[in-house]
Amino acid sequence: MKTESIGHFFATLKAANPMPVTELEYTSVFELLAAVLLSAQATDVSVNKATRKLFPVANTPQKILDLGIEGLEGYIKTIGLYRSKAKHLMEACRMLVEQHGSVVPRSREALEALPGVGRKTANVVLNSAFGEATMAVDTHIFRLGNRTGLAPGKTPLEVELKLLKRIPPEYLVDAHHWLILHGRYVCLARKPLCWQCAVAPYCDFRPKTPLPE
Repeated sequence: MKTESIGHFFATLKAANPMPVTELEYTSVFELLAAVLLSAQATDVSVNKATRKLFPVANTPQKILDLGIEGLEGYIKTIGLYRSKAKHLMEACRMLVEQHGSVVPRSREALEALPGVGRKTANVVLNSAFGEATMAVDTHIFRLGNRTGLAPGKTPLEVELKLLKRIPPEYLVDAHHWLILHGRYVCLARKPLCWQCAVAPYCDFRPKTPLPE
């Protein structure tokens, strides 16, 4: 994608959705951290369905610990990989209580030290909870970075670093939300809906998908 097209690309996405937010439901930084941890290789819909029952009962690190592993599993068993996620969340809660006074840390290093929290999860928390200009590269953003020509790369980290370098500063804080939503609903994995895509004029993908007959 040509550098001069990038500003138009994001201006168009912003005009359609001026204040994008994650589709995960949460009311605190800890709830966001827990939801993102649970969302790995699972849909936001499935995570929200489980956390609507979990968070009213346990929405702090200590309350999660008080549930016990079996109690926690009972709330999240509808989410894929729930056993390993329950173990990671319990261990993360233990570390938050013992090392951080039950407060979610604001540094990438401290976040990534928590079990089950990788670079992508840390980026989501830093961005959505603390307003930092980070780029959480999931499958949607990785696909868009390559397909559109915005930030081609062979690894999520390569795409992330290119996006941070190429996206104009005024769009950086909200950019990952716009890209995720665009990948989820318009620039689909199997067949992008180019005929209804507002940013198609700025995208390198060829040939564009025509309107179905």
